[in-house]
Amino acid sequence: MTTTEMPAVSECTVTGCSYNHDGCHAFAITVSGENGAADCGTFIPLARKGGLPKVVAQVGACSRVDCAYNRELECTAPGGVRVGPGEGGHDANCLTYTRS
Repeated sequence: MTTTEMPAVSECTVTGCSYNHDGCHAFAITVSGENGAADCGTFIPLARKGGLPKVVAQVGACSRVDCAYNRELECTAPGGVRVGPGEGGHDANCLTYTRS
């Protein structure tokens, strides 16, 4: 069995996410979505903060098969991914998403 180093969540500017407090504290995020949006499927809009005690977030899975960085449902984005508010009312998007 081999272990692959997944890209880190290098930045998250979604202030309304329970995992974001001075960085993403989820162990891993899932990038999902449809119709051109690459939503952060791990986004949780609660007032309570959660996650791990330190920032270690990485991309655990990506179902955006139309992204240039998606290889067999794994993210290969160099330098990590950025998460932030998306266009069209999406609360949290992978801003690194690049349509292939």
